[in-house]
Amino acid sequence: MALGDFLRKQFIDVIQWTESGPGVLMYRYPMRDMEIQSGGKLTVRESQMALFVNEGKAADQFGPGLHTLITNNLPLLTNLQNWDKAFESPFKSDVYFFSTRIQTAQKWGTQQPITIRDKEFGAVRLRAFGVYSYRLANPTVFQSAIGATDAEYTVDQIEPQLRNAAITGFTSAFANAQVPFLDMAANQGELGTQIAAAMAPTFEQLGLKLESFTVENLSLPEELQKRLDERISMNMIGDLRAYTQYQAAQSIPIAAANPGGIAGMGVGLGAGIGMGGAIADAMRGAMGGAPQSPSAPAAASAAAPVASADDVAAKFCLHCGKSIPGQSRFCPECGGAQA
Repeated sequence: MALGDFLRKQFIDVIQWTESGPGVLMYRYPMRDMEIQSGGKLTVRESQMALFVNEGKAADQFGPGLHTLITNNLPLLTNLQNWDKAFESPFKSDVYFFSTRIQTAQKWGTQQPITIRDKEFGAVRLRAFGVYSYRLANPTVFQSAIGATDAEYTVDQIEPQLRNAAITGFTSAFANAQVPFLDMAANQGELGTQIAAAMAPTFEQLGLKLESFTVENLSLPEELQKRLDERISMNMIGDLRAYTQYQAAQSIPIAAANPGGIAGMGVGLGAGIGMGGAIADAMRGAMGGAPQSPSAPAAASAAAPVASADDVAAKFCLHCGKSIPGQSRFCPECGGAQA
């Protein structure tokens, strides 16, 4: 050890810390040889707390203000008494500073969908995300449980653990809420309150205090969202038969503009209406109702015989030229045989 360094560390220490930026939770003051002279002055600012660790044990916790530290290190005398230890004092001390500012806009979210039992849909998989805020409240607990002897501990280092606590609290709160998924949009504030209550003990065990917790979004995975959209669409359609007829009526102007016009569309229109009726009857049967009987015009049309082409077409006699039925083999006028 150089003589200049030996002499410089004999002066009474003045200890203070200002944050270099947001995101620092704990900072250990870089004391030379970790030897704090007795009578050292400690300044703690607003939004800070300090922990004095003397000879390996947490001795005192300080709030904002000017404080005096008492140690076994006496200027010059202690080092001279320990000449056999290369003039190094065995009385080691540390000062840890803690930022008590609120750490805002901390994001949480489900990396993978979590399975929840829903009152209406049964088992569903949900995604969720939001933000929360917290602050450091108990330096002694935080230093012993998390920070240990690190020179610095930041928000980014503890974020994974807090995010997992948020997911655990979300799962527990949703299971206990007994609110259907479709009603969650109107109850996100209450859900956030319940999640915060479930997470608070975990934060306290780390020396932290949860200030706020917000659920910004609840959603289903893409494939399940499609099924939900289909169900909503069916509920909006209502009467499938009436909807099919409406769709067919809407297509008439389009069909009239195409080759074949209205005449070419007739068969398709009848088939579409019939299909709509069949689907509606099938759905009605599945719901416990009796299938609807065919309408009177449709039944009458089905019962009427269909005339063949020979009954309708006509031809002319080869001998007298009179018009005769197409199926006749002899002319009823002149009796001539027909080919």
